[in-house]
Amino acid sequence: MKIAMIGSGAAGSVFAAYLRKGGAEMYLVDRYKAHMDKIAADGLTFVTPSGEELLTGFTTAATAAEIGKMDMVILMVKATQTEDIMPTLAPCMSDSTVVVSLQNGLGNDEVLQKYVSADRILYGFGTIGTELPEPGKCVSKPESGVIMRFGAVEKCEASEKAGKALEKLFNDGGCETVFEEDIRPFVWKKAISNSGYNTLSALLRLKVGFILDSDEGCELIKRIWSEGCDVAQAVTGVDLWPDMELELPRLKEGFADYYPSMAQDVLMHHRQTEVKLLNGAIADYGRLYGVDTPVNDAVTLMVGAIQENYENQYKN
Repeated sequence: MKIAMIGSGAAGSVFAAYLRKGGAEMYLVDRYKAHMDKIAADGLTFVTPSGEELLTGFTTAATAAEIGKMDMVILMVKATQTEDIMPTLAPCMSDSTVVVSLQNGLGNDEVLQKYVSADRILYGFGTIGTELPEPGKCVSKPESGVIMRFGAVEKCEASEKAGKALEKLFNDGGCETVFEEDIRPFVWKKAISNSGYNTLSALLRLKVGFILDSDEGCELIKRIWSEGCDVAQAVTGVDLWPDMELELPRLKEGFADYYPSMAQDVLMHHRQTEVKLLNGAIADYGRLYGVDTPVNDAVTLMVGAIQENYENQYKN
């Protein structure tokens, strides 16, 4: 299967590495030239808890126009960039190409339906910490158990075939994966979890473990999660709070010594974040369904204010 990874930074490279190990013909698309050039010349160094290995056989490119038609296109650009990136993917897509969003946040499936028929869309997420310490090298920090879940927007023979094929490639590559019958509760759970620790890490400038060691930090996470669960129940009919109560020890075990993606955006790279697709989306759905979300509204505004003022922040 010919698969293009659109956005091959830290997470995209990790996902592509698992798929390559599973036997996929992988095409990496990213404008980070040094990273693409290093992989093209020497391969991709893939670091997991099991050790380090060199993977070869990737085709790299700066744009989708350079890679030809794909069987599957996986989006790993920031969800805020999807609207801009989709029109540029036409050169690598045919009428049968399946599009997969493994991006953070809520509503990615709805955006894709503006460009691709519902029977050709899969969406979900990976529960994996990722890093890109240098060009040509990516690090996977997976949790135990299932670490990749996705499902189809519209169940049909074509989406079932594509979903099962992608599930097998990930599993064969060492990434425990499930193609879910109904992915919605899992996407909401991941987005709610992310909206707590990820956003607070960016705001508090702390690794996840320090937030969890603080009574105040834990209380903030729980308030964000509680609002998210109320909204999710209004949208999906599923009560996620019993699952969320199990999240704090899971985060402590898997992500304590880690700056998650939004913290990396704010603290290290000074770039736009996905807060509007996380806390902001929870708040937007809350307004739509009549659920109050004051904490999610507040943290969305705070991250937004930071994003607009990187150049004006206090410097030592």
